[in-house]
Amino acid sequence: MDTSADNDPMMASYILRTAALLVAFAVAGTGILAATESVTHETIAENERKAVVRTIDALVPVTSRDNDVFADRITIVAPESLGTDKPQTVYRARRMGEPVAVVMESVAPDGYSGAIRLLLAITADGTLAGVRVVSHRETPGLGDYIEEEKSNWILSFLGLSLSNPTRSGWRVKKDGGVFDQVSGATITPRAVVKAVHKTLQYFSQHKEQIFEQPANTALATKAAP
Repeated sequence: MDTSADNDPMMASYILRTAALLVAFAVAGTGILAATESVTHETIAENERKAVVRTIDALVPVTSRDNDVFADRITIVAPESLGTDKPQTVYRARRMGEPVAVVMESVAPDGYSGAIRLLLAITADGTLAGVRVVSHRETPGLGDYIEEEKSNWILSFLGLSLSNPTRSGWRVKKDGGVFDQVSGATITPRAVVKAVHKTLQYFSQHKEQIFEQPANTALATKAAP
């Protein structure tokens, strides 16, 4: 007797139902993965946003400004200066219409385990009001060096500027500069110091444009030398 699927309606029906179930499971699994990824992405983004808010308020206190820095913001694309080809946000603080400071996003692209995202608060005269690490993937233990909660190293940028230290001083001590580094963990602080210095240079060269640019627009500038 011929019992192949082509000649047995019951067998053919069984195969079709099995195939349909497999397709349904595949679609459901893909949907669950997509939904999980979406929720995770949104959670990470929201946590980073909250971290930005806390950092801005800590570095540029509300008492020093009278504008809404989150409304008075622009984006900048300057890969050579800010370490990424993605738009970076600049939050501008003013008091009675006069520039007080900016809080700029920047990236150290050459960390030991990848990019290190930074926030730099720079006063209108070019002095650092502080630097904070927003996110990184540095090796646990070695990456502790740049986290405010685990080390005071990141606080050493407070009060520095392009002239303090001089250009040659903007390196880790191993390279002849003034910044400390942990033995065996030079790559991470070297990357952060370099990124902070380049961001300061950018701000110095484009300060007027940064403060004059209409809110919620993108600023196109030439790369810093």
